[in-house]
Amino acid sequence: MLLPVIMAGGTGSRLWPMSRELYPKQFLRLFG
Repeated sequence: MLLPVIMAGGTGSRLWPMSRELYPKQFLRLFG
């Protein structure tokens, strides 16, 4: 089952420090 995920714009402060300019939050592993 595929779940569509919408990544909204913003600073992504909740994902910091995993989300950085060199490693955008779009490329974070969400499952496992």
